Amino acid sequence: MGRTNEPPRLPGGGFAAWSRDRLALARRGADECGDVWQLEPGVCVAATAGPCEAVLHRAQDFPKAPSPLFPPLNRSSGAPTPEERVHAHAARMRGLRPQAVAARTGEIASGTARFADQWPTGQDVEILPPVRHTLADIGVRYLFSEDAPALLPFAAQLFLAREVLVRPSRWVWPRWIPTPARRFRTRQQTAFVDALRPVVRRRRASGRLGEDVLGQMLRPSSRYGLLAEEAVLDTLPGITVATFETPSRAAGWILLHLATYPEAASRVAAEAALLPADPAATTSAHLDALRYTQALVREVLRLYPPSWLLTRSAPRRTQLADYTIDAGSTVLVCPYTAHRDAREHREPDRFRPERWLDDPESPERPGVFLSFGSGPHGCEGAALAMAMLTLLTAQTARSYQLSEPPGPEPGYRVTTLEGLATTGLRLRATARG
Repeated sequence: MGRTNEPPRLPGGGFAAWSRDRLALARRGADECGDVWQLEPGVCVAATAGPCEAVLHRAQDFPKAPSPLFPPLNRSSGAPTPEERVHAHAARMRGLRPQAVAARTGEIASGTARFADQWPTGQDVEILPPVRHTLADIGVRYLFSEDAPALLPFAAQLFLAREVLVRPSRWVWPRWIPTPARRFRTRQQTAFVDALRPVVRRRRASGRLGEDVLGQMLRPSSRYGLLAEEAVLDTLPGITVATFETPSRAAGWILLHLATYPEAASRVAAEAALLPADPAATTSAHLDALRYTQALVREVLRLYPPSWLLTRSAPRRTQLADYTIDAGSTVLVCPYTAHRDAREHREPDRFRPERWLDDPESPERPGVFLSFGSGPHGCEGAALAMAMLTLLTAQTARSYQLSEPPGPEPGYRVTTLEGLATTGLRLRATARG
């Protein structure tokens, strides 16, 4: 197999240009090079809908590297086996599938209503910290129910450990070197597991396993029996942080769009006026009726996917969109540019929530909507995240008109290192008349 059909290189690209403005270079690569392009030798970018979908679904050709964020802890009993981790994932999914989320809509609505009720009016507020606190409370309660209050402080420390770990550094240390950030991560992960262990043992000893995600993981399966305690404990730190970390980034973009597009916000408010006065009485039918609100959330996620770049590897030589990908290459899947593929979205740079109402089946078409990933490694919390974001959007718009602080400069910074976020976003809420 020759090298004549390798992906094109972007003139003036490379890591130096990438580090200066990742979004601009990603757009330029897609516009000038097309479906697949090379950032550097051995680093390719899947830029449009078809190749992105192909990489995410061809898990054997483009496997996902094990996440180094919360690796198994070293202990005498040993880490869970790969098979046990697969079983733990299947057990978690019993509590995260759409039907399970729908059954707990009232709990989610109550949490998002508390956020709307507590927003101070008439002043500019840096909004991402309270959003993150609210979504952490909802996510941890969804996982652990009545045990959530005791575990929430440990979850907050896990998030802090993640933030410390992903800060930019001059040096990229091998994973086996115990840097200060990694030692801090290990301490917080150990503290979380040590707080969760007595909860697991108490529930198993009493037989009251609970109806939350943890309870689903403690139930024996007819397929693989009872999960070992370590398999339960070691796989929960990552999903605990994931329930609120990525949705918080998404919520920042959504609230910014409510401020930027007041007519769309008014339409959301009119739809949200039909929600029950008591948030706990909200059902999945009420959530399904928020059609425009869901379309707005989906449109913001299309334009600004929080996980805008996904990393895969190519362990052996393979083909992608008629190009040769050499063994050992890294492939960057870019939902940010795939969502701006004019072959899939008319006026792709325009904010137009109605596109999802005009064609309600379009999210199911391959490559059209990748904000939650796709294929075997798609986001397991997608249904929970959509419920949280839709209800947060509806209840906020029902109560308030949002605006940005006056001034020529945006009241936030766009950051792209670990995700697409509105860092420092400040907004003002005025009670909706």
